[in-house]
Amino acid sequence: MLDINRIRNNREEVEKALLKKSYKADFTELLNMDSLRRSRIFEVEQMKAKKNVVSADIPNMKKQGMDVTDLLEQMKMLSSSISELEKDITLLEVQIKEIMDYIPNTPAEDVVAGDETQNMPVRYHGTKPQFDFDTKDHVTLCDALGIIDYKRGVKLSGNGYWIYRNEGALLEWALLNYFITEHIKDGYEFILPPHILNQECGYTAGQFPKFSEDVYKLTENDQFLLPTAETALINLHRNEVLKEEDLPKKYFAYTPCYRKEAGSYRAEERGMIRGHQFNKVEMFQYTLPEKSEEALMEMVSKAEKLMNGLGLHFRLSKLAAADCSFAMGKTYDIEVWIPSMGIYKEVSSASNAYDFQAIRGSMRFKRTATGKNEYLHTLNASGLATSRVFPAIIEQNQNRDGSVTVPEVLKQWIGKDKISI
Repeated sequence: MLDINRIRNNREEVEKALLKKSYKADFTELLNMDSLRRSRIFEVEQMKAKKNVVSADIPNMKKQGMDVTDLLEQMKMLSSSISELEKDITLLEVQIKEIMDYIPNTPAEDVVAGDETQNMPVRYHGTKPQFDFDTKDHVTLCDALGIIDYKRGVKLSGNGYWIYRNEGALLEWALLNYFITEHIKDGYEFILPPHILNQECGYTAGQFPKFSEDVYKLTENDQFLLPTAETALINLHRNEVLKEEDLPKKYFAYTPCYRKEAGSYRAEERGMIRGHQFNKVEMFQYTLPEKSEEALMEMVSKAEKLMNGLGLHFRLSKLAAADCSFAMGKTYDIEVWIPSMGIYKEVSSASNAYDFQAIRGSMRFKRTATGKNEYLHTLNASGLATSRVFPAIIEQNQNRDGSVTVPEVLKQWIGKDKISI
């Protein structure tokens, strides 16, 4: 959530920034309600001050034998007026919040305007694989190797689901173990959160209310299945005030991710490229505001390191404003090359939400120098999602005989150099 004070004091700047995300903001109604709310608050404070003064005088007036009947009636009417004004204030606050809930985060100054067509590749890693034989896509290869069972995945759950089998299950588990091991080495705390979350978790993350239809809901308890571990990690310190010396806090979590993504499938996104359930390891940081840009680049570097360890060809791209998600102010995507598709597909998004999520979740830290509470900054990055790394390994490492070479860093968990028929 944006800070209403920022909108009030820098209206044109905020409106201009939001235009970079193709969001046309008109804050007239919002600011009128905010002005009325503040006016009502001032009235209530004045009335309460008057009531306190008079109420303090009444006992002395009674002792002096003065008639306070009219004065008591006036105080009764004043209390009633205060009550009515407070109801108005509460209603205005609800209306203001309803508007604020749907305003996206503003992009950072160095983020260009536009949609995904304006995304900028920053650097490329490794070389694009070249083959001297007719290559196959990962669906065909996985089926021939008996490592992914798409048909039975559909039979069990419908489209967008699959089953890992034999070396496929080993490869998936090896990837997760590799990611987890590297994050522990880098000093991140390992978290295994619940997969079922409450509504406030989705709100703090910035996914609710706007994107509440994109998750699988458990209607009985008003809960939902997490779409990403970020939704859990961002809520670890909800409604807390942290010590400055305890920042940054660095976490990572492994969870399956559950997403509806209704209507988002395209013909080329076969197999594992897009699904309703996939595995992901997520990094997360709570930082001081002045350290968040440094933290973002650290997380980008960590994701690149993981990909380089796998020996895959990929690139790093900086997203344009409208391609950044609702809650994020800056995002870098790591995109792996999928030979059969002839394009790069995202395997990690590293993003800085700045204070947007902290405001929604009331997360602050106490600044030692001033003793004042300030909003902290939050950042997240996939580290990594397996559902596109897996097919990239299968396609980039395929051999003429239909086998697939196992990346060196994964051999300790798989126990062989190649996956073959």
